[in-house]
Amino acid sequence: MAAVLVLMLAASGVPSPLYRVYQEQFGFSSGVLTTVFGIYSFALLAALLVVGGLSDHVGRRPVLVAAFLLEAAAMALFLFADGVGWLLTARVVQGLATGALTSTLGAALLDLQHRDRPLGAFINSASPALGLSIGAVGAGLLVQFVPSPTSWVFGALTVVFLLAAVGTAALPESSPRLPGAVASLIPRVHVPPAHRRAFVVALPLLVACWALGGLYASLGPSLVAEVFGMDNHLVGGLLILALNGTGIAGSLALRTSRPERALLVGGLLFTVGVVGTIVALGTSSAALLFVAAVVAGFGFGAAFLGAVATITAGVAPGHRASLLAAVFVVGYLAYSLPAIAAGIAVGEFGLTRTTGAFSAAVVLMSLLAVAGLLRARRSVVAVEAPRREVLAQLPG
Repeated sequence: MAAVLVLMLAASGVPSPLYRVYQEQFGFSSGVLTTVFGIYSFALLAALLVVGGLSDHVGRRPVLVAAFLLEAAAMALFLFADGVGWLLTARVVQGLATGALTSTLGAALLDLQHRDRPLGAFINSASPALGLSIGAVGAGLLVQFVPSPTSWVFGALTVVFLLAAVGTAALPESSPRLPGAVASLIPRVHVPPAHRRAFVVALPLLVACWALGGLYASLGPSLVAEVFGMDNHLVGGLLILALNGTGIAGSLALRTSRPERALLVGGLLFTVGVVGTIVALGTSSAALLFVAAVVAGFGFGAAFLGAVATITAGVAPGHRASLLAAVFVVGYLAYSLPAIAAGIAVGEFGLTRTTGAFSAAVVLMSLLAVAGLLRARRSVVAVEAPRREVLAQLPG
């Protein structure tokens, strides 16, 4: 399950270095580029809202098999794309497949984790960074060094996802089936009452981190080429790697920490990294841009680990897919809408000013999130301290 989750996320990261290739081939603007990028997220959100919790009712396996077949169809559409319309269609189909896969694979990992070694939250938080890094850098290498890179990438992925569908059909079912499958298809975001406080506490930091990720995935390669003068497709992929790849290190480094500590440390480091991005733009320092991306990515990984672990702690089997769907609905909304707005703003204000303003807004949001985390932490301490004093006075 972890392997196919990473594979699916790698496929979602593959188009990022290829956007500039398609832009050169089909001659569209930055606004169209971010629309192609963003429509994927809208389709993904639609799938999360409609079928995000379906596997809690019909089982993980049938949803996974259908979604992998849909993912293979999306790769075939990319393979034969000869215009913007094909790209939009391919991204819509890929978004639908990815939305169904994200919540279902994440829930399957929670099903399969050992009670004494709960790795589900760690794998769910580290997989996006690992998968997106593999996809972006792999595609960047092919674009730079291989003729007809799109044929190589999407031809191979079409076959791989067909094989994933066959392999998944042979796996045992990991979740009990609950009644209410038809009712679960009504679009909604459902967070069980016991998990709502944790969800609200983690929400601002989730939005800030995913918004920066969306900016890098959509406009990062263009930023490297147009603002910092490095017209190399591989370098654009490496910028995405600098952000997403170090997210894995952030998740690993704080894997044994308490979730609230991971959230707080991650939020602070993320803020420092985004401030570094603003300074890099002001000084035109490409080296500082990459260092800032590394720091922000490390904080992103730690914060996302803390968020997933906090929100999903103790979730019942029948609510796992729907709760993870709610987390990713927030994430992908933040991933897509600000990036689309940035793409439109580039035409009016230019790439440098737009990126600077975007980064400043992310810094403000992350600082507000850190302040909220500290306030929530103090309130917990204030409630728990009298209770501990009473317990200490009891006999035995």
